[in-house]
Amino acid sequence: MANDKDKNKEKEEEYVRQTGSLKERLGRVKTTRWWRFGIVALIYVLWTIWMGNPLLLLGLILLADIYLTQYLPWGAWKGMKNKTLKTVMSWLDAIVYALVLVYFLFLFIGQNYQIPSSSLEKSLLTGDFLWVNKVVYGPRVPQTPLHFPLAQNTLPFFNCKSYIDKPQLDYHRLKGLRNVERMDIVVFNFPAGDTVALKMTNPDYYTLCYERGRDVVRNNKDVFGDVIYRPVDRRDNYVKRCLGLPGETLQIKNGIVYVNGKAVPQPENVQYSYYVATDGTQISDDLFDEIGVSKDDRNHALDMYGNIIPNLYVLPLTKTMVSSLKSQPWIETIERYQPDEREAMLTYPVGTDYGWTHANYGPIWIPKKGAKVDLTLENLPLYERCIKNYEGNELEVKGNQILINGQPATSYTFKMDYYWMQGDNRDNSLDSRYWGFVPEDHIVGTPAIILISFDKDHGLFNGGIRWNRIFKMPNPDKK
Repeated sequence: MANDKDKNKEKEEEYVRQTGSLKERLGRVKTTRWWRFGIVALIYVLWTIWMGNPLLLLGLILLADIYLTQYLPWGAWKGMKNKTLKTVMSWLDAIVYALVLVYFLFLFIGQNYQIPSSSLEKSLLTGDFLWVNKVVYGPRVPQTPLHFPLAQNTLPFFNCKSYIDKPQLDYHRLKGLRNVERMDIVVFNFPAGDTVALKMTNPDYYTLCYERGRDVVRNNKDVFGDVIYRPVDRRDNYVKRCLGLPGETLQIKNGIVYVNGKAVPQPENVQYSYYVATDGTQISDDLFDEIGVSKDDRNHALDMYGNIIPNLYVLPLTKTMVSSLKSQPWIETIERYQPDEREAMLTYPVGTDYGWTHANYGPIWIPKKGAKVDLTLENLPLYERCIKNYEGNELEVKGNQILINGQPATSYTFKMDYYWMQGDNRDNSLDSRYWGFVPEDHIVGTPAIILISFDKDHGLFNGGIRWNRIFKMPNPDKK
């Protein structure tokens, strides 16, 4: 009997909550719900001001109904008789609420990011998990708003797209604390990731087409997979160091980066590749671990026939690592690796032979918003992707004439700022030297802290956790 009375009382209370005039409904609201509504409404108003869109204030009506008036039956599941279904709905309600919070947190505040490759070693290590701050440069309003908040472009397990292509919104960035600065470590969407062959991760689609042929890539799905387009904010995330800013002229000489004629200070842990010759003694795994060379980087040099040269290694090393190896009595020579000049056709712009390599590159001018560049057939390959792919113009060459949107053009004024990004592992990094400029609308944020770090070369309980990197600042070189 008592249970029946309790159930009847719950039904009566639910009925009362869902009936009555606006005044009556507001009169029945508990003080705690008024407080909760006030806090949420204040946060929402501040967010609306930040967004700069007063129409979003209409969302306050929805919040008021959720917390106060309840014209819509938000909590109708609480009156369900089926206990199992009620429990399921309770969990579903909590999960949806959590996903909404995570969605807004990841979009406008920051998110976690894993370092997948060695391109920034030894500044950042493969296996570092970072918290990326999006507020610093100002978060982007999502250009692809309909997406699963915990996946970049592919749903795990299901191996399908984690987003719906439409609607697509125009690029808009909220006000941040500052602009991108030189020596910042920056997370950004991969610029050459607009078109992707799904079974290939390296090299990018455009380099693949140059090496194999466009028709081969598109018509051989068994090898390359489907070829798809990805919106800007759904492209893979990359992390590199910003070395060149909008409007600057950058050149690389013997691996040293110069901006406007002045050498850019090198990060403390910058790495270059070296030939390391021994007297025949093999470098032990213990010594590799001690100096910090991962298993993936423990490579022997090869002769012209592709055979291993036992006493000659090619290793990425910092100055400190070089000194450690030189102290070994059986090390004969350590010399800087020299790039193959045939690499010139694979540096940006791919397929155009300026005679540049990753160690000797440029000079190249970095586009700046509002700045005008004179266009010639010689320099057009440098800026073609910016004009066509990033800024959405039609571009073609007829004879000796350049046409932009059908009109003859001898110059072009850029709509966005662009940046030059490189890895600190200078001879082992696919960066702006291979795929060009990073447009401002691809910028995601900057790492704020290392959350945790795992060493894949060791077991979890045998040195697999790098305890000395937990909560460490990810960019000590940026003063």
